[in-house]
Amino acid sequence: MPRDSNGATATAERVARESYGRLVAFLAARTRDIAGAEDALAEAFATALRMWPAEGIPNNPEAWLLTVARRRQTDALRRRATRKAGEEHLIMMADEIEAAAETPEDVPDRRLALMFACAHPAIERGMRAPLILQTILGLTAIDIAAAFLIPPATMGQRLVRAKTRIKDAGIPFRVPDREQLPERLDAVLDAIYAAYSKGWAEIGDASSVELAGEAIWLARLVVSLLPDEPEAKGMLALMLYTEARRAARRTADGAYVPLEDQDTSLWDDSQIILAEALLHDANAGGPSGRYQLEAAIQSAHVARLTRGIKTWPAIRALYDHLHAISASPVVALNRSLAIAELDGPEAALAEIERLADDPRMRSYQPYWAARGHLLALAGRKDEAREALTLAIGLTSDQAVRRYLQGQLARLADG
Repeated sequence: MPRDSNGATATAERVARESYGRLVAFLAARTRDIAGAEDALAEAFATALRMWPAEGIPNNPEAWLLTVARRRQTDALRRRATRKAGEEHLIMMADEIEAAAETPEDVPDRRLALMFACAHPAIERGMRAPLILQTILGLTAIDIAAAFLIPPATMGQRLVRAKTRIKDAGIPFRVPDREQLPERLDAVLDAIYAAYSKGWAEIGDASSVELAGEAIWLARLVVSLLPDEPEAKGMLALMLYTEARRAARRTADGAYVPLEDQDTSLWDDSQIILAEALLHDANAGGPSGRYQLEAAIQSAHVARLTRGIKTWPAIRALYDHLHAISASPVVALNRSLAIAELDGPEAALAEIERLADDPRMRSYQPYWAARGHLLALAGRKDEAREALTLAIGLTSDQAVRRYLQGQLARLADG
């Protein structure tokens, strides 16, 4: 066990990013007690941060954490066991976890099984994707609440109830039979894409890049295990289209670059080619769902910006279809920008005005940024300044903040 007190925290953070979901899924698989598994793992991390600086970082940090978490979990189970049969089951389970802790590379990856457990019909529909995000990727209730436009306190309470439901109902950790897939797959895909979106949005943070990569890995896993599901392929295609543009989103000095101004030579052609193939296969596999439509919109943008094809009418039509099946305010917002390209900013503003009374939009930065942009195009400078000022106040990304401040300054300059 080499001593490296300076690297103890960094190592613990790395393991949390890379292995949190895998360890929670394994610890919870037999007990179905997600909260208990999370508590045991949290105690293991706390113990690591206390012991590693003094005793050194173990050669295999994941194995060390799994061993400590297993002990905490076993102690808690023993306190609750009251019957001999329960003790025998406990011993068998403890032996299995003990053996796995010695060779963590052989620990079965039960993340997909846990994801489908979180998407069980016994779980409130609106909480399935948030529950997956917390248990698999370790996101906080605050992060998840922001992604789903729900107050953090409300989200935290609902997550606790959902975990209790899995335990009390004895929901099994397994990929369901085909006839059970449709009602559960959507939540799994939504959670994976929400994780990717968070990793995509927080530019400049290495952990966010890793989160996006983890989400893509999970999407590939779903596609490989469920090759006949067109929406899974559509979602992976959507993620690859956007990931292909990562290098073009910032200039060399870190300035934000909107899609229209990006240098397409910096786009990753290999990812775009793979995305096109996945979208083609998805469209051949069944009717188009949300992710197939969103991937098709990205494909249209690629054709527009790399080959000069006039695809705005197709983009508008795709958004019309997407809005009809989702009724999402975010889709409505993006649809309005497509309307602006075809019918002008006033027509788009008439559409976006319908979102003004939606309480979720009050703190949604892209809404105010889009509103400011459209008002500026329409020559309504005072209203544009107000919207852009709100967008700047809601922006945590400094590069985006500077970009919006530039728009505001241009208004002042006429």
